[in-house]
Amino acid sequence: MTMKTKVRKIGNSYGIVLPKEALHSMKVKEGDTLYLTEAPECSLRVTPGDRQFKDMMAIAERGMTRYRNALRELAK
Repeated sequence: MTMKTKVRKIGNSYGIVLPKEALHSMKVKEGDTLYLTEAPECSLRVTPGDRQFKDMMAIAERGMTRYRNALRELAK
């Protein structure tokens, strides 16, 4: 499914408005938390916030910090 939206200026920031269909497919409503994570080819993945995702991201960030040098070498 492909949906189109535009980047809009909101105060001193920029934002996008998500279509109702996108919110419905992600099962989110106004006030819910969404996470943006980097994806391949200069793209972002938008994921609804849930407790399990938040916990997994915290674990991943600790691991990436702890093994930063090893991950940098593996990326070469």
